[in-house]
Amino acid sequence: MIRVTVVYEAQLLRAALVDLLRSDAGVLVVSSMSHWPDGSEAVASAPDVYVADAECLPPSAAESDTATTSVSATVAAGGSALLALIPAHRPGVLRRAHAAGATGFVDKNGSKSRLLQALHRVAKGERFIDDALALGFLQAAEMPLTRRELSVLSLAAEGAPVGEIAATLYLSKGTVRNYMASVIRKVGARNRVDAIRIAQGAGWT
Repeated sequence: MIRVTVVYEAQLLRAALVDLLRSDAGVLVVSSMSHWPDGSEAVASAPDVYVADAECLPPSAAESDTATTSVSATVAAGGSALLALIPAHRPGVLRRAHAAGATGFVDKNGSKSRLLQALHRVAKGERFIDDALALGFLQAAEMPLTRRELSVLSLAAEGAPVGEIAATLYLSKGTVRNYMASVIRKVGARNRVDAIRIAQGAGWT
């Protein structure tokens, strides 16, 4: 019996996913939640596999990647596997799941049988990559922004002005402007707002 914890933010979709997994006689869903569990939630009863919407994983754009590191640490500490559900055309989300230690990657638009196949594979300690995500992996590998540029862009996306970004990241205002100019150029945006739109659409922030 494969013990599974489901992590999916949207309640209705989370319930549907739980029902889908329970249709497999070899699967026992032990818990479901809307967010990635913190250490105290995860240690006591680690499942065999976390089945998680990759968009629920903390972004890896934080200055030290502490949030993403905590995901991989939680998975490793419990001896669990992470099976990530990946949305189409969002290479940044795919990159985030990979950084978090996922060993299974399933297209959200895929079939029920594909998901269950992936679940059984990762529960055995194997890797599973959905064929439909091959292009996404290439695009994720080609992500053009540096970690510092992502940090600046993430704060800008939250509405922080240049001065606040500079203070938060211990940079000068001029350096922040230079990073933003570099981001705009690299992603082919017209301006800061367009750069944020492009980065969010790809799942980088």
